[in-house]
Amino acid sequence: MKALPILAGEAGKSGWLFRSIVRYCFFFGWAKAWSKRVKHEIVFGTMQWGGKSDEKTAAETFHACLGAGISWFDTAYLYTDGASEEILGQLIASCPNEPIKVATKVAYLGGASRANIRSQFDTCRRRLGLERVECLYLHKFDPDTPLEESFAVLADMQAAGEIGGIGVSNFAAWQVMKAQAIAERLGTRIDHIQPMYSLVKRQAEVELLPMAQDQGITVHSYSPLGGGLLTGKYAAGKSGRLTENSRYARRYGKSVMHEAAAGLDAIGEELGVHPATLAVAWAASYPGLAPGALLPIISGRDVAQLEPSLAAADFEMDAALYARIGALMPAPPPPTDRLEEQQG
Repeated sequence: MKALPILAGEAGKSGWLFRSIVRYCFFFGWAKAWSKRVKHEIVFGTMQWGGKSDEKTAAETFHACLGAGISWFDTAYLYTDGASEEILGQLIASCPNEPIKVATKVAYLGGASRANIRSQFDTCRRRLGLERVECLYLHKFDPDTPLEESFAVLADMQAAGEIGGIGVSNFAAWQVMKAQAIAERLGTRIDHIQPMYSLVKRQAEVELLPMAQDQGITVHSYSPLGGGLLTGKYAAGKSGRLTENSRYARRYGKSVMHEAAAGLDAIGEELGVHPATLAVAWAASYPGLAPGALLPIISGRDVAQLEPSLAAADFEMDAALYARIGALMPAPPPPTDRLEEQQG
């Protein structure tokens, strides 16, 4: 197995000085955000590889991503029974000179015990053919395992050079901050979070995204297209996750979400821009974070389906268009629920 180049933070980034520097940079980055938001950094999610995307199609989407300047590839222990990681590992091996960054996730199944994290991550590394990944996420919060146990093994892996950064996915803000305090006691920190975020799923704006700004945590947000709802395909009578999967149908079943999708489609038609391009660029342009601090995770079963999302990387989302699109879907109430304090 080989290690990827170290391209991000090293272990042990903790203490008041580091946090102060990060907050300073984030504040001044935010102040100039709109003037610099021309190119958006994006992550490619490989959840469909080995499922709806066979090896040939996966290779085509992989090279399309590299051609578009994408360097982050996101996978997980449980995706397609391991095929996603195996295909990604084979493709990385075929491009030894590309500065590829891999994030994978463990402990969605079986809990976040030391033994399960260790066992699943060893399997991930074997499938990927890598000694090291850039980020390892806990895939979800485990209420039955002390965070001290979970983060002790993550800190050990980081100290051993097996992982670059530590991430958490599908955590609430209070869970992230509880884990962050434990991580700091262990001499490390949470570098990434992975929440759901899109025009029709904006709950992350209430606490998670402001928390990320305060803590200097990078956000890799998933489902920027709302399970395909924001592509316009369901209004056109096409099938997909929302028609084939009851879980997604419930997640995106509210009429206000479908109304927002119709509004986005109308704006796209007016501007001559695919609604998927607008949706991904809108998510990447959240103004409370510095440019490059929120990276949407895009996907596609083939290059044709992927291309509108890839186009978002070079789409300039100005403040007026961002506000116009945002008005299609009501923003969630502030954390205090005092609507009179809500801005915008």
